[in-house]
Amino acid sequence: MARFTDAQKQTRRQQILDAALRCFSRDGFHNTTTADIVRESGVSQGTLYLYFATKEDVIAALADDRHQGEALINALVQGEPDPVDGFSLLFELYGRSLTDPHRADVRRVGIQGWAEALRNPAIHATVTAGASSVRREIVRLIQRGQKAGQFRPDADPEAVARTLIAVFQGLTLQVAWGDEPDLEPIGRLIRDMIRGALFSEAALAAHT
Repeated sequence: MARFTDAQKQTRRQQILDAALRCFSRDGFHNTTTADIVRESGVSQGTLYLYFATKEDVIAALADDRHQGEALINALVQGEPDPVDGFSLLFELYGRSLTDPHRADVRRVGIQGWAEALRNPAIHATVTAGASSVRREIVRLIQRGQKAGQFRPDADPEAVARTLIAVFQGLTLQVAWGDEPDLEPIGRLIRDMIRGALFSEAALAAHT
């Protein structure tokens, strides 16, 4: 009997997840069955169950993959020696995720995950853990800037982080709706708001 290499197993797993993403984006979580995922992916029902015991496991795996991508962004941001540059990179990378047409399904399924988290404890745990991780990294970035004297000492890192996440989630929803918001002036406005609320006078003078 032929044995799959680890690379082949990972490829097959990703094939299933990509198919599930398309199904969930098109028909939603509740209207999609494992049979739909099997047809979309081209694998057998037995093969799907080798990787995922239930449809909920597929949903959780998609959420985990998204959080891994967010973790990479967070690591890149924290790797910036200058916290102000870190914030610029944060805006750039998350901004790209809103404009990339190849991530349309990811955005749609992510929003469905937010709704599903209201009724499914396992998905709630996954979604809130991902959001909390992003929030903690923003708080760390702000605290680092405060220690360096670049951010105002009276700024509340937690409040800033929650506000930024709320804005990003709202824009994600608008983009997924097809509202087609003009993100360039919105991005400038958010930057101006953050500069006024967060940057110290020294940082403002150095980054004008």
